[in-house]
Amino acid sequence: MTMHQSVPSAADLDAARLLLSRLGVSPADLLAASPDHAPAPTFAQYIPIVSAAVADGTRRVYGSYWNRILQHWGARRLDEPTPSDINQLAEHTKTHTVARRNARGGRSAAEHLIAALRCIYRHAENDGHIKTADNPALKVAKPRRLPSTRRAVPDTRLAEINHVAATTGNDPALDTLLLRLHTETACRRGGALALRTDDLDPDQCLILLREKGETLRWQPISPTLMAHLHQHAHERHAPIGGQLLRYKNGKALTARRYDHLWVRLGAHLPWVATQQISTHWLRHTTLTWVERNFGYAIARTYAGHTDNGNAGTTATYVRASIPEIATALATLTGEPHPLAPGLSL
Repeated sequence: MTMHQSVPSAADLDAARLLLSRLGVSPADLLAASPDHAPAPTFAQYIPIVSAAVADGTRRVYGSYWNRILQHWGARRLDEPTPSDINQLAEHTKTHTVARRNARGGRSAAEHLIAALRCIYRHAENDGHIKTADNPALKVAKPRRLPSTRRAVPDTRLAEINHVAATTGNDPALDTLLLRLHTETACRRGGALALRTDDLDPDQCLILLREKGETLRWQPISPTLMAHLHQHAHERHAPIGGQLLRYKNGKALTARRYDHLWVRLGAHLPWVATQQISTHWLRHTTLTWVERNFGYAIARTYAGHTDNGNAGTTATYVRASIPEIATALATLTGEPHPLAPGLSL
């Protein structure tokens, strides 16, 4: 049944005018009335909401960029900035970053600023403050990433790093434990710092790694490293269920220990300071060795990579198993592993 909208008669219009006059409302008031939804919040109002809704890791990455946005646009509503405004703020961010020796023209800062804005606007879409078609951050391309300068550290250089860590500093036992943990597992700093006392499976020589993107994975480690992790937790009174890695005084380890470690290593080994070697280089070193000796599929799983975006559909069918990772680890360390039976070393 088709409904036809009738044209209002003169009597209908007169009745409407009479009703409006009795209500004290003019036709101009109707035209100027606010829309169905409230105005979009300002950045100063909305960023704290987004900050409280995201994971701790996301907050750490984007926090400084949200502060920069507040500094420039705090009083502006979310629906006010245009793509050109975002490009201007990104360029300003590129030229006003802290100059470091490994800086690359502020490209990373601009990329993170745009990502931080996209996070804000994604939440704004979900909350109904803007429409997807009106999202200005999606209309701004991130700067193209340049190839990484990190690479595998040669065995002789890695031995130098371990020697200096073991013979200098105020806590050589902690520093050598960190270096071995990262070399064996290729884990990120966040994974090591998130390690808990109950994340150790001594029977199978596995540790549970919590890394970026809230991913979880069981990673094989050598019996020697497992013994040292247990000893470390016992001697430094790590509480059950609490952070495992600790300073001598029992306080939980922070990322600052890594910073101090590499500064000290650079003071004794000039090439470390010149090339800006960091913990992530150990990850490159181990994964390069695994890929060369055991292939891409095992290296990918060893690294904890789960994103199939660039790996193609085949990656779904070539995912390596924990025994395969354990076999690669046993070959790397020269120690038998309970999940790599029959391996001749």
